[in-house]
Order: sequence, then structure tokens, then C-alpha cells
Amino acid sequence: MRSISTLPLIYFVRHGQTDWNVENRLQGQAETDINPTGRAQATENGKTLKGLISDPADFDFVASPSRRTRETMERIRTAMGLEPQAYRTDPRLLELHFGDWQGFTYDELELREPGSKARRSVDKWNFRPPGAAAESYEMLKKRVSSWLSDVTRPTVCVTHGGIFRAVFRLAADLPQKKAAVLAVPQDRILRLEKGELEWV
Repeated sequence: MRSISTLPLIYFVRHGQTDWNVENRLQGQAETDINPTGRAQATENGKTLKGLISDPADFDFVASPSRRTRETMERIRTAMGLEPQAYRTDPRLLELHFGDWQGFTYDELELREPGSKARRSVDKWNFRPPGAAAESYEMLKKRVSSWLSDVTRPTVCVTHGGIFRAVFRLAADLPQKKAAVLAVPQDRILRLEKGELEWV
């Protein structure tokens, strides 16, 4: 991957809250929708970006293909006074795939597979849940590195919590254990500029 310090300015936004977020369900790449709180978060983040970006025409707008990220992007663009659907998607920005665990809470998993949470917590960054499509955070990081290498202009990116964790590993060299449990707010924006990360 090219040097993080040479990347153009990127604003990262996590999708708005979903009911599964509230229930602490493992969403992964399952399709869920943002709830009323999430819609309000998306609109407020759009208003913030409108104040940060003087010329949106200079920016690429890209989202994960998930429904929750696309609706978040469309609400952001609406709040910025832009055509809601004039953005692109990139599958490399999809959330970590939780394989057979998607859709479950840890309490539910414990009933099915006792010790599941404990097994993952031993090395959360490198743990891969059961299921052919499942990923570890380390696998996800490779996807994110590939996407970052292709960024050529200032960008607004709407994505998922796992992507933020990978960005912190790549750009700030945050240790694996800390990155794996990093809290990612849905009402804040993360700026990557000249290799430095800052919440705005």
C-alpha cells in the first residue's frame, strides 16, 4: 500500500444507528436499515460536512453497498444540498463478514455454542467466526488497504465500524487488541489528512 501520508483528504462516516446496533446483534454483511435515530445522525453528519467542505464538486462520494450505508449517504448528501443518489459504491467497504454468527447476539450464540464470546476475545483481531464467508479483522484490513491505495481525490466515505478499526491499524498503527475493541460513534466524522486521524 502507498504511504498513508500521501493520501488525499478523506472523511469517514459510519452508517446511522440500526435496531440491531441497539440490540448488540452481529450485523456484518446482513442487510439492515437505519432507524429514526440513525436517520437523524446521518442528517446531522451531512450538515457538519456541508460546513467542512467548501466545494463538494472536488470530492468523490463513495459508500459501502449495504442498505444502511447507502441510506446514510443519501441523507448526508441531501443535508449538503446535493443530489442524493449521485455517489458510487465499493464492495471493499463492506463490513466484516461474521459468517454463521450474523444476526445473533452473543447471548444467543452462547446458547447455541457455549464459549463463543470467550474464544473470540482471546485474539479478537485475528479470530475468524465459523462459516465459509467469515472474515477476521486482519482479512478486512487487506480489503481496506486495497481501497485506500485507489483513493486519488478528496473523498467522503460512508462505511462500517470494522472499516474504521482497520483504518486505525493502517494509519495510526493502533495495536490489534485496541483496534479490535475501538468504539466507533455514529454521530461523529473521522478525518484522515496528511496521515493524521482526527474526530470532528
